[in-house]
Amino acid sequence: MSSNCEFLWYIPNDVKPGHRGDSAVENHNSLETLTSHAKALEDHGWKGALIGTGWGRPDTFTVAAALTARTTSFEPLIAIRPGYWRPAHFASAAATLDQLSGGRVRVNIVSGKDNLAAYGDSEGDQAHRYSRTKEFMRLTRRLWTEENVTYEGEHFRVSESTAAPRIEPRGKRLHPKLYFGGASDAAERVSAAEADVQLFWGEPLADIAERISRLKTLSRDLDRDLPPLEFGLRITTLVRDTTEQAWIDAEAKVAEMAENKGVGWNDHRQSIAVGQKRLFDLAARGDILDDNLYTAPGKFGGGGAGTTWLVGSAEDVARSLRKYRDLGITHFVLSDTPYLPEIKRQGEQLLPLLRG
Repeated sequence: MSSNCEFLWYIPNDVKPGHRGDSAVENHNSLETLTSHAKALEDHGWKGALIGTGWGRPDTFTVAAALTARTTSFEPLIAIRPGYWRPAHFASAAATLDQLSGGRVRVNIVSGKDNLAAYGDSEGDQAHRYSRTKEFMRLTRRLWTEENVTYEGEHFRVSESTAAPRIEPRGKRLHPKLYFGGASDAAERVSAAEADVQLFWGEPLADIAERISRLKTLSRDLDRDLPPLEFGLRITTLVRDTTEQAWIDAEAKVAEMAENKGVGWNDHRQSIAVGQKRLFDLAARGDILDDNLYTAPGKFGGGGAGTTWLVGSAEDVARSLRKYRDLGITHFVLSDTPYLPEIKRQGEQLLPLLRG
């Protein structure tokens, strides 16, 4: 794969143990345990990890800051929500962590449903939600790259605002990348105009190709004034020493999910967004799509990146990821459970094939 591809993992950041089949070890969410994951990522060739967000989870930014302080190269992809943060507050916090960490911050903007009332937020319909997200992204970027910013929009306003410390340009990197997901028309318009990286979940190659083409057209239609939109894939990768063993283990995992009704896997089922529905609908097209995209987990509790899995030997999964790369995907956020041993296994078996 080309040298501009980047490979991140996933840290669940959940008060409940056993997330998506993870080992339910004691102190699973302690700083020591989470640090062991971050350090394992550094030791086994990963760039960093997405850290999940949502009301009822530990605060994501705090977790990211703690892990950054305990590591030397680990880059947190920090999931945050407009409404939980205001743009100037977030711009300052992220700039501070970026400066303290030597430029290691990445940001994943999340606009999906959450328990807004619990932290005093409210929002209107879908159009209102994505309008606010678009303003948040534009204003945050301005606060990172301009000084004395005055802005008055529908949702946010600032006057003579300069976030400190200033983001230090590092080569072509002028500020932390803003990742964004979502598959609705409204979400794609925000991504085409404001995101640095559009993240997809694990859809078949033809579906991803169609979405990439549509987003590129939208970027032109919306007169995007930023560098070209980049694309990423967030997916479960179940890797074993042989193809046969991988499928035995994958089917056993799904059987266990069916037996316990997907306990620990249902974190995206509270409200079914357009992107999640697209994944659930894939099962009607077959249990296995393309070469090894396994859709059966979605029948029994899989949600988000746990809905579809790439299954096989390291060579099988690397071959499939190269096909996504050939479509234009350059950011890969992979994972499987139990998380810690899989960081090591896939770092040793899968990543070398992707970098060769």
